[in-house]
Amino acid sequence: MRMDLNVDCGESFGAWTLGDDATVLRHVTSANIACGGHAGDPNVMRCTLRLCRDLGVSAGAHPGYPDLQGFGRRALPLAPDEIANSVLVQLGALEALARAEGVKLAHVKPHGALYTRAAADREIADAIAGAVAVFDRRLILVGLAGSQLIEAGRAAGLHVAREAFVDRAYEVDGSLRARHLPGALIDDVARGVAQALSIALRGEVLSWDGARVRLQADTLCIHGDTPGAAARAAQLRRALEEAGVGVSPLPALYV
Repeated sequence: MRMDLNVDCGESFGAWTLGDDATVLRHVTSANIACGGHAGDPNVMRCTLRLCRDLGVSAGAHPGYPDLQGFGRRALPLAPDEIANSVLVQLGALEALARAEGVKLAHVKPHGALYTRAAADREIADAIAGAVAVFDRRLILVGLAGSQLIEAGRAAGLHVAREAFVDRAYEVDGSLRARHLPGALIDDVARGVAQALSIALRGEVLSWDGARVRLQADTLCIHGDTPGAAARAAQLRRALEEAGVGVSPLPALYV
């Protein structure tokens, strides 16, 4: 039994620092690096890639809506071709810096509102999957387990990774509970670890109101901007390994 542990990171911008990437990356196996759309700038992107290289963490792209002011958490009224082109530009920017650092990108995971919309809207999911396939078919597409993005990735001939969350609550249909609703975020570390173990060992999660929901996942997400993210990641990894779950980077899951 193996599971990837990923973190959203590289989300600082200019003089604004968000998260402790240098510490949290020591405890995960894959990194989703902001590409300048919702966060990140060339210096931050390159620094984060260098950290991944030096720490042996698999690096991937984390494209979002081009919305620095809203941190990519607002759904912009972009047409599917505009979304595809924006994703391509962000992938190209990160790939250029990755080459400079001798890093090979392994995966793509959309961010924020783009991720949420792609989970439910097949047209948007197809636009993202199509952009990834055009850019590099060897890249793994990460999406919410059971979502339209996973189906679109498969239809585009991509390897896909089904993602589940440690610090987010679920609805009974397997979707993530919207951030603005009560109970959407899991702040208690022990509860988050328990949720991760339930997903990894039993393939199920409790919805925010207590219903059992089937959920098969390949990778678990930690948000790097969460206070204490590094300590949470360390505790989660230790709990998984003690439970007999091997923690491996995404590419190793497809060997």
